[in-house]
Amino acid sequence: MKQIIAKFIADEQGQDIIEYALLGSFVSFGAYLGADNLGKAYDAWFGDIKGAVEEAGKKAQEVSAS
Repeated sequence: MKQIIAKFIADEQGQDIIEYALLGSFVSFGAYLGADNLGKAYDAWFGDIKGAVEEAGKKAQEVSAS
């Protein structure tokens, strides 16, 4: 039994695949976080534009009513 465990620990055949899988998961997680932050920034930016357009519309209605 000890020989089987020692042989399994010494075998490095699948190590590269695991390293690439870990690297790929870190890259994809970073891309997810970046896209999430970008989406939040766009949402805030379009919210500001919406507020400015609504304010300009109200002022235009006030001017046309008087």
